[in-house]
Amino acid sequence: MTEINDTPLTEAEEAERLAEQAVIRREKLQKLVSEGNDPFVKVKYGVTHNSKEVIDNFEKLEGKEVSLAGRLMSRRVMGKASFSHIQDGAGQIQIYVRRDDVGEDDYAAFKKDYDLGDILGLKGYVFKTQTGEISVHCSHIEMLSKCLLPLPEKQHGLKDPDIRYRQRDLDLIVNPEVKSAFIKRSQILRELRAYLDGKGFLEVDTPVLNTLEIGASARPFKTHHNALDIDMYLRIETELYLKRCIVGGFERVYEVGRIFRNEGMDAFHNPEFTTIEAYCSYADYFDVMDLVEDMYKTVARNVCGSEKIVYQGTEIDFGGKWQRLTMKEAVKKYCGADYDSWKSDEDARACAKSLNAEVKEGAEATRGHVLAALFDAFVEEKLIQPTFIYDYPVENSPLAKRKENEPLFTQRFEYFICGHEFGNAFSELNDPIDQKQRFVKQVEEKRRQEPNCNAQVDEEFITALEYGMPPTGGLGFGVDRLVMLLTDSPTIRDVLLFPTMKPRR
Repeated sequence: MTEINDTPLTEAEEAERLAEQAVIRREKLQKLVSEGNDPFVKVKYGVTHNSKEVIDNFEKLEGKEVSLAGRLMSRRVMGKASFSHIQDGAGQIQIYVRRDDVGEDDYAAFKKDYDLGDILGLKGYVFKTQTGEISVHCSHIEMLSKCLLPLPEKQHGLKDPDIRYRQRDLDLIVNPEVKSAFIKRSQILRELRAYLDGKGFLEVDTPVLNTLEIGASARPFKTHHNALDIDMYLRIETELYLKRCIVGGFERVYEVGRIFRNEGMDAFHNPEFTTIEAYCSYADYFDVMDLVEDMYKTVARNVCGSEKIVYQGTEIDFGGKWQRLTMKEAVKKYCGADYDSWKSDEDARACAKSLNAEVKEGAEATRGHVLAALFDAFVEEKLIQPTFIYDYPVENSPLAKRKENEPLFTQRFEYFICGHEFGNAFSELNDPIDQKQRFVKQVEEKRRQEPNCNAQVDEEFITALEYGMPPTGGLGFGVDRLVMLLTDSPTIRDVLLFPTMKPRR
């Protein structure tokens, strides 16, 4: 008999098959329990090798006994002997189960009580079949856990993205290639940490729960602390606490931080995501540009084997010197608007109108606001190769130091790849008087936009700055977006093990 069936089923037939199999599997479990073979009481199994180790080391292991464990993924029963495949964390390997070797009772159980998806433990010697496939000839086999729900039928597989994201565990079982993105994600994080550690940065942890809602434009998640009877907010950034570490004397710090923003979702946004923020005393934003450029080159080489990668069909080259443009230069280059020709805010608004660009109306639409709006509308999507855009208007850069010779602009940059922003950096504002004034304006603007919000100035941070923060360069970037880039994944949900999903009704 065989459990490999290539005949396609309709969706209705597949649903009926799954329902029938679920009932049958529970009946098999009850049989095993009644016979004293409850698989769920098993605690430990002595594994000596995984599938990849056996295959990679065949010449050394041929004829020797090994012990493996894994999930039964295929089975071809042929009377007194069966060929099957088990899947463990390293891959798949074929096993050969024969009645005369494992015993009549165990072989009968293997034929009648075992199902695809069951987790098995086995012992046997390594050999190669006549067709050349490296396999394990079993001398012992037992069930370690019963799979009570049938795996998707091979013909249909598991392709529906909604089901894959909701049931990532099942996705990993039946689509083992999905694992590669998450293995690479782990490698990317190791490389990022190794790079920053090697540059003398210290990794720290800062609070996830905050006692106030700051005035930043990002909307926080709100919760309540019962013991203190106060509202609290999940953090929207790690920035302010990390800067307080700089005030305290740590000259180079970073945090791999889980961030929460109560906002929309799309291919590049999830309400819960991971960032790295890093701060370096006595450095400016040009120093941080150099760090970013070298860090991305290093991580790409170590993870992908090259400074050139392909993302969604486009070759991206991290090598060489990245393009650097001021925001004014970029807007003039890509849409022809010349900031320096605007003598007033009215001139800026008139220019935006002539380009059919949407900007704020009235006094809020300053030259800086218009410049940023034109950049968003006409420039960002055109920045395919790695590009630094620097010198941002002060209106939308409340934490960045002003330029001495151009006080309407700040020492801030963002970098763009494939038409998307990947990181943000400043020469950090360390003047507590200027900082408080900007925080006050930020809070006032947020309260105008959201009258019911509880935005406040972070007075503790201002107090920390009053003790003196050295000149500092700071960087924040999304880890998930970098993983998307280096794994050629089109959506952030492909690089989050369990992305946020709307509950089913």
